[in-house]
Amino acid sequence: MTTIATEPAALPAVYLIRHGQTAWSLSGRHTGRTDLPLTPAGEQEARALACRLRPVVFGRVFCSPRLRDRQTCELAGLGNAVEIEPELVEWDYGDYEGLLTAEIQRQRPDWDIYRDGCPNGESPAEISGRADRLIARLRTLAGNTALFTHGHFSRILAVRWAGLIVPDAAHLISSTASVGILTYEHNLSQPGLALWNAV
Repeated sequence: MTTIATEPAALPAVYLIRHGQTAWSLSGRHTGRTDLPLTPAGEQEARALACRLRPVVFGRVFCSPRLRDRQTCELAGLGNAVEIEPELVEWDYGDYEGLLTAEIQRQRPDWDIYRDGCPNGESPAEISGRADRLIARLRTLAGNTALFTHGHFSRILAVRWAGLIVPDAAHLISSTASVGILTYEHNLSQPGLALWNAV
């Protein structure tokens, strides 16, 4: 008797989706707590996500409570299924909220967010801990999951998912309305990045 080999069931994947363009993401200002809407270009970026995400079946859809993420999720066609997740907010930039990197480095020439964090905001250890808590929950979910989140926090999620440390996130670029996929190599004990910064 001959049996036909079948492909193994697909492993669950986490789709990391950065919000579309805002006025501050366009200018390069650190945008954590400030609740900005999408620009018209950001709305177009978010609508374009709908075509890319439509073929994917999501078991759960989570979104940062910030307006820019909620708008992106809605325009991407996943607003009906969304659950607000406070852990998905951007790095708390504290005293550096609204500043350009160049402005911060005039005060602290050797400043590196991944090493130094932000005064009166989050430290690298704190944001790593937040990412780890979220990852522990994500790994209990079956099927694909969509996360609508932010530039710095998505990078931290990606490196912590792969078992790397916060400074490694400096090597990842995150464009607005980009998609990354966190999944597994062969089984659930081998987490890795399948896609990054796809626009």
